[in-house]
Amino acid sequence: MKLILAIVSNDDSSSVSSSLTKANFQVTRLATTGGFLRAGNTTLIVGCEDKLVDKAVEIIGNESKRRTEIVPSTASYDIGRYASFPVEVQVGGATIFILNVEQFVKL
Repeated sequence: MKLILAIVSNDDSSSVSSSLTKANFQVTRLATTGGFLRAGNTTLIVGCEDKLVDKAVEIIGNESKRRTEIVPSTASYDIGRYASFPVEVQVGGATIFILNVEQFVKL
């Protein structure tokens, strides 16, 4: 048995969890924050049999799209002044961890 931890963008979390649920995976969603932009994201927890891992990863990949966004950034000029300018960054996609499960109990 495997435990899949998938960190996805908040923008993609509903479609990812919905698609996983439609494919008969049980999904737990956690609101999380992190990464370069300190933006909100969602961590999905999925437990499944070893033979279903590839299917789950495929679903997550199909529903987690990378995209480019323009975000404000600031630079300091060492004289107490800051300038703001837009920066293009890649957001979205998914970070997936797959862990072995030693024991699983459902009460």
